[in-house]
Order: sequence, then structure tokens, then C-alpha cells
Amino acid sequence: MRKYVIGTIVGIVFLVYSLVIRHQPSNSVIAPASLKQSSSNNSTANSGSNTSAGSNTSATTTTNNQFKDGTYTGSVADAYYGNVQVSATISGGKITNVKFLQYPDSHGTSVAINQQAMPYLQQEAIQAQSSNVQIISGATFTSQAFIQSLQAALSQA
Repeated sequence: MRKYVIGTIVGIVFLVYSLVIRHQPSNSVIAPASLKQSSSNNSTANSGSNTSAGSNTSATTTTNNQFKDGTYTGSVADAYYGNVQVSATISGGKITNVKFLQYPDSHGTSVAINQQAMPYLQQEAIQAQSSNVQIISGATFTSQAFIQSLQAALSQA
């Protein structure tokens, strides 16, 4: 009898603990290395970040792809916990702004993660001048949906 009482108490404590943890904001979003370097050195963010990231395709994308000026809306992409949709603003043939029109915001954890991840994704897309951005650790689904929606928007440009 005593085993059942202790087992029940342990189960209830575990259930309460898991519910409390689920509704706390998470600080587990890790920014890509290219953005960490550029944020600490803002005066050379435009010229230094592409070269510090190695020989990636963003340098060739910038020189080869000139986009038509305007604002383009990407398709809605499924991010498992909600939808992601972005719009890209092109000025002078370059990406100047990326806005989130939709993002997962139905759970407290999703809101906390996306508030941290979205600025990194926006900044990296502008630096890369393409949808070729790194996936943010802790916001994998949002990152993948961001890439899909941005790619759809840029294909229109």
C-alpha cells in the first residue's frame, strides 16, 4: 500500500513539474556564428561578414542575382507549431528588409523562441542577399519555413 502512495505522489509531482516547465520561456536559441561575429563588429558588418563566413554562395548570389525592386510576399510554409510567411522588400536590386507576416505564436514557448530567432533570420537573409541562411538551433522548424517562404518571395523578384 505504501508503494502505491509514494508512486502516486511522485507521479503527481512529475506531472506538475512538466506542466510548469512547458509554459516557461526558453532561452535555448543559438545564433549562427556569422551573426555573432557581425553583431560584435557592426562597423564592418556588410563587408566583413561575407568574408568571415568562408567561401559560401552568398557572395556569388549578391553579384549574380539582381532582384527587381518592390515588395514580394512568399508562400505560407508549415513550421509544425504554426505557419510562417514573410515578405521581402527589394530596393536597388538588393534585399533591404524581410518582414514576418505570420509566425508560430499559439504557445508561450513558440513566442519566446521566435522572438529570439526572427531577428537573426531577418539579418542573415539581408546579409546573404538570398534565402541561403543558416538554420537557428532551437528554432529549426521556423528556420526551415522561413527559408521556404523567403525563397518563394525571391523567386517572384
